[in-house]
Amino acid sequence: MNQRLGLLVMPLPVAVAVAVAVTVTLPGVHAAPQADTPSGGGVLAPVSRVDLARYAGIWHEIARIPNRFQQQCARDTLARYTLRADGRIDVVNQCVRRDGSLDQARGIARVVDADTRAKLKVSLVSLLGWRPFWGDYWIVGLDPNYRWAVVGAPNRKYGWILARSKTLDANSLETISAIIERNGYQRGSFQMDGQGP
Repeated sequence: MNQRLGLLVMPLPVAVAVAVAVTVTLPGVHAAPQADTPSGGGVLAPVSRVDLARYAGIWHEIARIPNRFQQQCARDTLARYTLRADGRIDVVNQCVRRDGSLDQARGIARVVDADTRAKLKVSLVSLLGWRPFWGDYWIVGLDPNYRWAVVGAPNRKYGWILARSKTLDANSLETISAIIERNGYQRGSFQMDGQGP
């Protein structure tokens, strides 16, 4: 069941978890080009501080702006982030395709704003160790207890709502809706997907 994130007043059983990279893809698809001009109004505002040790772990995708590099994902999309000794983050994105098979991509993320640690670049494409494509991954909303996060890109063509669990309560969804609007996104552009079995 697909629903658009609008004025949310009740919990929605949702699941399909996070495909982390904002402009790069799961296996076999190249990075999407980024626009120079944001599609929404104002400036995308990352959160003031992210504790990457707390941010690490598994995140489920609650909703996303539909994009071509996740078209194969039918359900159970998630991302696993693991901190590395060199300060980078190992990324594993996965989802279940319509035929029931698992689609998985491995990559890395790097911090580009050391003050906030809320602006990252993610790459899921490696050519013999060289990473030609990096996508913006800005954390623009974050629950104080790291239960949910809102991730976007300055061009606002990409966006994800992530959570530690496969569902969120109504109050969290209302807070997230306000964050989406405040950052120049249109609420209806985020698609919520039905939870897989």
